[in-house]
Amino acid sequence: MVKAGIWGVGIGVPDRVLTNKDLEQMVDTSDEWITSRTGIRERRIADPAQATSDLALLAARKAMEDARVDASEIDLIIVATVTPDSMFPATACLVQAGIGAAQAAAFDLSAGCSGFIYALEIAARCVEAGAYRRVLVVGADTLSRITNWTDRSTCVLFGDGAGACVVGPVKQGGVLSMYLGADGTGGDKLHIPAGGSRLPLTAEAMQEGKQYIHMAGNEVFKFAVRIMGDAAVEVIRRAGLQSEDIELFVPHQANIRIIDAAAKRLGLTPEKVFVNVQKYGNTSAASIPLALAEALEQDKIRPGDHVVLVGFGAGLTWGAAALQWNAEEDQLR
Repeated sequence: MVKAGIWGVGIGVPDRVLTNKDLEQMVDTSDEWITSRTGIRERRIADPAQATSDLALLAARKAMEDARVDASEIDLIIVATVTPDSMFPATACLVQAGIGAAQAAAFDLSAGCSGFIYALEIAARCVEAGAYRRVLVVGADTLSRITNWTDRSTCVLFGDGAGACVVGPVKQGGVLSMYLGADGTGGDKLHIPAGGSRLPLTAEAMQEGKQYIHMAGNEVFKFAVRIMGDAAVEVIRRAGLQSEDIELFVPHQANIRIIDAAAKRLGLTPEKVFVNVQKYGNTSAASIPLALAEALEQDKIRPGDHVVLVGFGAGLTWGAAALQWNAEEDQLR
């Protein structure tokens, strides 16, 4: 059976930086409080004219350039997002039009912050089955548009960004194992109450702030600490590896304490854990691909290295992937 691997990566982030000091002027908080509890020091915020598709396009073009793939060669586009430009058309269709991949199928996927891992699973299985040869996977979100900037418990956490990769067939390495899961009974722990068919977005709902992220922080934190470790352990087991075989752990960048707990569970030293939460905060589906791209840029990953990606998100969902990073000569072009 053909194996699937990542051919190239790219990121797209807004220019505007919102620091903790800036937030001190907006809500009753402090840089020390935010940093000590989350590890976040700043985040990127989209300009008013920027939408999720704009960031997705930036990341997509860079990933295609990195993979040395032309738009005409892309035959499937998956965009993981909880902040689409609109309910429809799919943001993936806007990306398709933007890059000129006229022959590509395109759809959006909603799995919260786990979205990129879910999309990567689909892309890898499509490539392995021979149904598609080059799949563009994008995780992109503009969480600033659904954040209540007067709620100090949530507004310090989120930022905007996009990360993308091109998935294609490889001779060896690539995706070794995947593990996805969900617990829908916890859906109300992290959600947006209004704006769907259950509760349309009325003037009354907006006055009550139901168009924004609502999170039961302590409960989500406890879930995340448990599931990040569990998912990582399981995907490593499925790959036939041990924790000591992992060269780099790339977790969802939501909170440094959650990342540290997962790393401790795996027995990983700090140099084996990639962290950029201090720069971007929680960018939802963009978090993992953005971190992966920066890890590669910083030469933290070399061909042959074993890399574990793991995330959790609204749903409640979780997902993990174990990869062996393939060299360019392993790509089946």
